[in-house]
Amino acid sequence: MDAFRNIHLFVEVATAGGFRAAAIKLDMPNSTLSRRIAELEKELGLRLLNRTTRKVELTEAGQLYFDRCKKIIEEAKLAQEELAGMLTQPTGLIRASVPVDFTILYLSDIIAQFLKTYPGLSLELDVTPRQSDLITEQVDLAIRIGHPKEQHLIARQLGHTQLALYASPEFIKTFGEPKTPQDLIRFNCLRISKQALKLVHQKTQKIEIIHTNSSVVANNIGLLRKLAIQGVGIVALSSELIKDEIKAGQLVRVLKEWHPPIVPFYALTETRLIPAKVRVFIDFLIMHLSKNKDILGGKK
Repeated sequence: MDAFRNIHLFVEVATAGGFRAAAIKLDMPNSTLSRRIAELEKELGLRLLNRTTRKVELTEAGQLYFDRCKKIIEEAKLAQEELAGMLTQPTGLIRASVPVDFTILYLSDIIAQFLKTYPGLSLELDVTPRQSDLITEQVDLAIRIGHPKEQHLIARQLGHTQLALYASPEFIKTFGEPKTPQDLIRFNCLRISKQALKLVHQKTQKIEIIHTNSSVVANNIGLLRKLAIQGVGIVALSSELIKDEIKAGQLVRVLKEWHPPIVPFYALTETRLIPAKVRVFIDFLIMHLSKNKDILGGKK
């Protein structure tokens, strides 16, 4: 137990960047803290910190030890939170990186309900197309659209949605309507990425890959929707996003038997053992997203 306490003290010193700041945070004498770290170094047989009159720096061994021990200490703290019953009444700040369109379309109402249900919690949202680094940045979780590329992160699926192809009546009147997926080569398509468009046949599950011509590629669905309404091109959108435009006759579906693959979305965290406040938030998202008819289901 003493060894574990010394590890905890070492993590605090490394995080604070010095003995004095760590001693103030821990409310213990600086001399005692220095002695305990020296005991840990003696036990390990390696120097963990280079001490100068101005600052304290990690040695190579110290950096390796800090990277490993930091996770151990964090997980121990989280285990104590669970035992203390914080899962039922979580408090604190949740920092999340969330995509712009997804948040506006699906999360705004859910977030309002969440804050009313858990008044002890607050949210700091980075609403951006930029993908935050959960390791180096102060982010508790990130919501990502599509299958996550980071194999080292823990992904929990919140749900998935289905897209379809839409164009304005003006566009169809001017340029005609595609009859087959390969016809799209002759039409202007508004794309969220430069990748080839993949379409799946609704009944046979046949897949077609089309290298479309795109006058606009943008990572903002709202912009692509407005351009499609103005007759600029064909775009892949969810029906929920444009239900008002469909009802008003501003957008109509084309190639009705074909659709892009299902688009999943995930909550990503650095470890499986997450704080109670983050777990409650993810569970709340899954529960309420499943009530949206445009969402095809998440995983608990």
